[in-house]
This record gives sequence, C-alpha cells and structure tokens, in this order.
Amino acid sequence: MPQHTPLYDAHLALGAKMVDFGGWDMPLSYGSQLEEHHAVRKQAGVFDVSHMLNIDVQGPGAQAFLQYALANDVARIVGSPGKALYACMLKPDGGVVDDLIVYFLGPDNWRMVVNAGTADKDVAWMQELVRSGGYDLKLTPRRDLAMLAIQGPQAREKVWAVRPEWQPASADLQPFTGTRINENILVARTGYTGEDGFEVVLPAAQVRAFWDDLLAVGVQPCGLGSRDTLRLEAGMNLYGQDMDESVHPLESGLSWTVSFKDAQRAFVGRAALESAPSVRNIVGIKLLERGVMRGHMKVRTPHGEGEITSGTMSPTMGVSIGLARVPVATAVGERVEVEIRGKWLPAEVIKLPFVRHGQISA
Repeated sequence: MPQHTPLYDAHLALGAKMVDFGGWDMPLSYGSQLEEHHAVRKQAGVFDVSHMLNIDVQGPGAQAFLQYALANDVARIVGSPGKALYACMLKPDGGVVDDLIVYFLGPDNWRMVVNAGTADKDVAWMQELVRSGGYDLKLTPRRDLAMLAIQGPQAREKVWAVRPEWQPASADLQPFTGTRINENILVARTGYTGEDGFEVVLPAAQVRAFWDDLLAVGVQPCGLGSRDTLRLEAGMNLYGQDMDESVHPLESGLSWTVSFKDAQRAFVGRAALESAPSVRNIVGIKLLERGVMRGHMKVRTPHGEGEITSGTMSPTMGVSIGLARVPVATAVGERVEVEIRGKWLPAEVIKLPFVRHGQISA
C-alpha cells in the first residue's frame, strides 16, 4: 500500500495525477507538465518532497561515523553551521547505496536527507555501520517532518512574502547552505532543478498552511514530471537510473563527490575505487534529429558502445537530451549515435549542465 505525505489531500483537491514513486503516492502533474516546468524556469514552483527522509545524526561519534560512511569528507563543512555537502554512501565494492545531502548543524549534530525509495535500506545500512564500528551516536529518522522545495528565480521572494519572519535569517544564505529558523524549521538554499530557491523542512503539522500560502501568492504547484525534466536539464543524476548499487560514482559523473585528499581517511568503498580504474563515465548528449532518447537506449561512440541512463525532450531547449554512460575517453564535442526504434540517429556530446538559471549552456 503506497504511503501518503501530509499533503496528499491537497494534491487530490488540486486534481493532481497521482503515481506510485518509491512506495509513495505522489503527484506526477497538476495539469500541464510543460507549464510547471516553465514556471520554475521563469517564476517559481513548489514541489512536495516530504517523501524524502530527514535523519538526525547526533552524538560525539557523529563526525567520525559520517567520515567513514560517506565518500565525500564532511570535515570540509565542520565549523560552518547550516553548510551542506552532497555525498554518496557506498558499498565495500564501490556501488552506490544512495546519494544524499548532509548538513552540519553543530559538532555533535548533523542532518541527512536521503531518497524515499532507499530510505529503509539506508537506515538499516547505517545502523549496521554504527553497530559494527561502535560509534557513540544516535540515528533518528524524522517522519514527523515534511519538506517543500520552492524553486525558480522568484522563489526566495515568494517564501519571504508568506513568511517574512524567516527573511532576516535566510536573506544572506549562500548556495548549498541552510539556516535553522528554530528547532524544527530548516531553510536551505538547495534544490534539484538548476534554479535558485529554497528547500524547507518543517513540522508535518505546519506544511499544509505553508503550501496553501505559497499557492495564494502565485507559486505553481509542480509534480514529479517537471521535476525530472528540470533535473535532467540541470545535468543531475537520479538514483536508480543514472547510478545504483551496480556502478560506482567515478563511473557516474560523480568523481567530484569522492574525496581522496585525506590519505588517512578510510571510508566504505575507498579501496575498491582506488583499485579499479574507471573505464566509463556519464556525459550529456543532445540529439541532432527528431526523436526522444529514453533510458537503456544504445549509444555508439568513436571509443565503443554505451547506454542512455536518462533521456527526455527538453522543454527549454526544444530537443531531446540525455545522460549516457559511455567509454571514459568520450569527449565534449564528439559526435555519437543513439539507436531509436531500430535507427541510429546522430547526437553530440555536450558539456553539462544543459540549462542553468534559465540559460541554455550548450
């Protein structure tokens, strides 16, 4: 039976098309997916992301645990309360258990946000690492919290219009940094769309009023459909499509999330990554003829074959774009071919992201 976020009834009242996503009943769209996409690129849209799980990591062993459990090094954000870090949690063989965001809230106080479909697996995996490593900490999954992503060039101003008391604390936030309004409300300048905006974590009991207030000032409700086209234009990976437990981050365009700088830091999967040179990587591809690229389509490059991991028709660019896992020698500007319905169509390798802050970069 799919689970429901605290905004389930609100979605139904708006006539949303609901789908099962990671075990949750979630809105795919509220009408026109294209209108939702363009609203985020040009004004502001709001996404219910309460299906994602916030996990508090608290105790004197929290930092040491996170430095072991994550491939990125959380020491980089220590001392900057609210600072966020994108990271992958790996298996010993280097496969990606999940990708997530971790926030430094204090020396013994951290917050992780993990994907909905992997949440139970993530918690079990971390609990086992805590037990086997003897770390002095407490993991607390926070299903009492809800989460909204307000994205777009007008997003922050819209949030301040309905919650002016939050502006003094959040006006000077830098990208990938958050602030705690109080013990239960976190406002972070993060997102999954390639646009500016906030992700707001707040008590589930307060989210309906916040949602209704945002819609009342013209923020467009947006579903999973536009979220996917927006993140793909922004060149962002989706767990389960662009990476999973069968591939490691160095083959997924995520080498920047793996920190080898501290030679003494042993993290789960490090030995596997250091002993297995990457032979593939994720690149951006733009189709040069009519058609739509989709996941698992074959790709031919001058260096060997690959596969589309995510593909769509870009509403902003008006052409089909995709992410593809291809031989590591494949370079920006090279021509490749994609097999669509039995035909090999020409495409070009493009520097990511395809679109950022509403501007086409390629």
